[in-house]
Amino acid sequence: MVTIYTIGFTKKNLRQFIESLRAAGVTTIIDIRLRNTSQLAGWSKHPDFAYLLEEGFGIRYEHHTEFAPTAQLLDAYKKDSDWEAYEREFDRLLATRNLESQGRELLEKENICLLCTEPTPEKCHRRLVAEYLAALAPEVEIEHL
Repeated sequence: MVTIYTIGFTKKNLRQFIESLRAAGVTTIIDIRLRNTSQLAGWSKHPDFAYLLEEGFGIRYEHHTEFAPTAQLLDAYKKDSDWEAYEREFDRLLATRNLESQGRELLEKENICLLCTEPTPEKCHRRLVAEYLAALAPEVEIEHL
């Protein structure tokens, strides 16, 4: 059984974040934020974040914007706060990007964790990406950290 982990960094201090990753055995963070230079959490800003994970904790870091929403989609959601519309549009976006090959490559990696901003997965695109990846392989399960 392959497990896809997901985590958001908001409302977590660095210790909580790293301990969650360690407890799950995560070896690779897959950052699916559109912009990985966000000021929302100082320790999660690129390039320092990649250095911190890799050199400080032995966790690989990869940034995959192909699994991120577009700026227009994010802006529309921030304006309207209509999660159902956002979810429909994001699912359509994933379908039009033809990401099956990239998704299968991610699933071949051991102990990946999809990273985004939101503290919980309910209204975060990382949940949608995890569900998309799980649909590519029936032996995949999802665990939100």
